Amino acid sequence: MINVTKSFFITLLLFGMVFTAGYAQKSKDPVLMTIAGEKITKQEFLTVYQKNNVQGEVLDKKSLEEYLELYINFKLKVKEAEAQGLDTLSSFRAELNGYRQQLAKPYFIDEELNNQLLRQSYERKKEDLRVSHILIRVDANAKPEDTLIAWNKIADIRKRIVNGEDFGQVAWETSEDPSARDMEGNAMRPARKGNRGDVGYFSVFDMVYPFEEAAFNTPAGQISPIVRTEFGYHVLMVNKRRPSLGKVQVAHLFLMMPKDAKQEDSSRLQTRIDSIFQAIQQGAKFEDLVSRFSDDKGTAANGGVLPWFGSNRMVPEFIDAVYELQNPGDLSKPILTSYGWHIIKMVERKPVGTFEESKEELKQKLAKDPRSNKSKESIIAKIKAKSKFSENLKNLEPFETLLDSTLYQRKWDAAKAASLNKPVFTLEDKKYTQKDFAEYIAKNQRIGTTETVKHFIDATYKKWVDEMVIDFEDKNLENHHPEFKALMKEYRDGILLFDLTDKMVWTKAIKDTTGLKDFYSKNQNNYMWENRVEATLYTFRDGNETARGLEMINNSISDEEILKSINQDTLNILTIDKRKFSKGDNELIDANPWEPGVYKPVADKDGNSVVVAIHRLIAPEPKTLNEAKGLITADYQNYLEKEWIKELRTRYPVDVKKEVLDKM
Repeated sequence: MINVTKSFFITLLLFGMVFTAGYAQKSKDPVLMTIAGEKITKQEFLTVYQKNNVQGEVLDKKSLEEYLELYINFKLKVKEAEAQGLDTLSSFRAELNGYRQQLAKPYFIDEELNNQLLRQSYERKKEDLRVSHILIRVDANAKPEDTLIAWNKIADIRKRIVNGEDFGQVAWETSEDPSARDMEGNAMRPARKGNRGDVGYFSVFDMVYPFEEAAFNTPAGQISPIVRTEFGYHVLMVNKRRPSLGKVQVAHLFLMMPKDAKQEDSSRLQTRIDSIFQAIQQGAKFEDLVSRFSDDKGTAANGGVLPWFGSNRMVPEFIDAVYELQNPGDLSKPILTSYGWHIIKMVERKPVGTFEESKEELKQKLAKDPRSNKSKESIIAKIKAKSKFSENLKNLEPFETLLDSTLYQRKWDAAKAASLNKPVFTLEDKKYTQKDFAEYIAKNQRIGTTETVKHFIDATYKKWVDEMVIDFEDKNLENHHPEFKALMKEYRDGILLFDLTDKMVWTKAIKDTTGLKDFYSKNQNNYMWENRVEATLYTFRDGNETARGLEMINNSISDEEILKSINQDTLNILTIDKRKFSKGDNELIDANPWEPGVYKPVADKDGNSVVVAIHRLIAPEPKTLNEAKGLITADYQNYLEKEWIKELRTRYPVDVKKEVLDKM
C-alpha cells in the first residue's frame, strides 16, 4: 500500500474490515481466543465477522478461519501500538478528538425538525406575499415597564384597525418605521414618498423569522396577531398572496419623475411615456427607443436589461406589472412607481425549481438563519428530559444584589460570590452550583448599557444552562449511546493501526533503499519484460514529405540528418520516436511483423503518415529497479508486513480454542 492517506485508510477500515471491541461478555458466551492476555468471546468475534460479511448465511469454515487470521493480525498490531505508547501521544489524542467532534455532530441535530423546516421553507418559497406593517420600537433588553408601554401602544393600534380604520392611514400616523411617511431630501439622499407601511413583496428568508412566520400564518386580507421581533412590536396586514414570481430578467424604458414635480410635470411625463409606448405598438424597436429616451443610463446602452431579481428587489408597482408578463418579449403598459414611469419587457423567467433542485440552496440559507436554532432547542429539551433536569431558580436571586456597576465595565469578579455554592440545576447526578454560574458570568460579561441586571441574569442563565446541557451530553455520549462508543473505538484503533503500519511498513519501504535493493536482487525474476522490439516511429504531418523521408530511412541516413532535412522550413512536419515497445504499447508497431526492417507508410488515427522501422528483437529480461519501482515497493511492503506479523506472533501469545471454533 503506497501513499495511502490516513482518512482514506480509516474509511476503508470502517466500511471494510472493521474490528470493534468492548462487547459485554455474557456468562454463557465462551471465550474463543486470548490475544496478548485479552479474552475475545465467540459472540464478540461473530458480531465483527457478520458485520463485514453477508449475514444470515451458513458460516463457511474456510472464510471464517481466514477472517480469524486477519482479526488476530489486527489485534496484534493494535497491541503493539499501545505497547509503543502511540495512544498516549498528544498528536494522536488531538486527531482522535477531531474525529470525535465530527462524529458527535449528528447527536446534536434534530434531523426530523430540520427536515420539517426545510420542507416548510420550500413551500413558502413557492409563494410571494405583499405585506404592510406598523412598528412600535422596543429594545430587546428593554425594562419591563418600557416593554409594557410599547405593548399597550401596539395593542391600541391593532384595535383601531380591527374596528375599521384604514391600515395605511394608521401606519402613516403611528408607525415608528420611518419609511411609512414622506421623507424630505437632503445633501445625502433624495426625497422619498412614504409607503404607508407597505413593505412590498417578499418570500421565505427575506424577512426576520418572526415577521415571516406572522405573515405566512395570516390569510390574505387579514390582520396578524401582535408579533415581536428584534426591532419591536409589529402588526401586519397581508395585502396579497400569489404564486412565486421566481427569478426574472426584464428590460425597462424609464422616465424619471423630476424632483419636486408639480402636476403639470407629471402630466407632461405621462404624455411622453404614452407616445413612446404607442411608437412601440406601431413597430418601433424597443431597444432603439430605450437607447434614445431612457433615463436609466446604466442600462440604456444594453437595451434596458436589468440584473436578475426576485419579488423583494423592486417596488411593488413594478413587481405587479412584471407578474403579468408571462413570456419572453411580453411588454407592459406604462406603469408609474415612486421613481417615475416605466415600460417593462420580459426577457426571461426562471420558475421555482422542484424540492430536490432547491434543497441545497435552502439548506445553506437555513443553516445561517435563526430558525435553525429550533433544532438545537429541540435537542436540548430532549437531553433535559432524558437526564432528569431539575432547577432551583430561587438560588439565582442572590445575584441580583451581587452584580453591581462593575458588570457594565466588564470587570465583575466571581470572588464576590465566593460564599455561594448551592445547586442551581442538576443533570442526572451532576450538580451545577451558584459558584459555577458566578464563574460563567465572569467570563461572559456582555451586558447592554440599557439592560437591567435581572434581564442579564435571566438571559445569561439560559445560555449557561444550554451550554452545560450540550457539554454534559457530549461528555456522556459513549455512556448514553453504545453505537457511538463502538464507532469511537473503531476510529481509535484505525488511527493507531495506520500510524504504526506507516512506521513499520509503508514509509519504511520507501526510505529503506538498501533493503529495497536487496529485496529486488533476490526477486528480480518476478519483474520480467516480455518479448519487446526496439523500433522507431517516423510521423509525417505532411504526406508529401513521406516518400523523401522513406528514401532517407532506407538509405540509413541518421535521424538527426533526416529531421534537419525534412524540418528545414518548419519544425512541425516530422517527429521521431525511438524506443523499446512491448505488445500493446502502440497499435502501428503491433500491426507489423516483429522482424527487423522498414515497413510501408500507414495512416494513424489523426491522418498523419507513419513509417515504422523495427531494428531488433529483445528477449525477455528483468526490469530494472527504476522501471518497476512502484510494483517492487508494493511487494516489499507486503514482505515487510508478513515479517512483522511473524515477529508479533512470536512476541505476543495467541491461544485459539479449537473446540469453540469448530462448533461455530
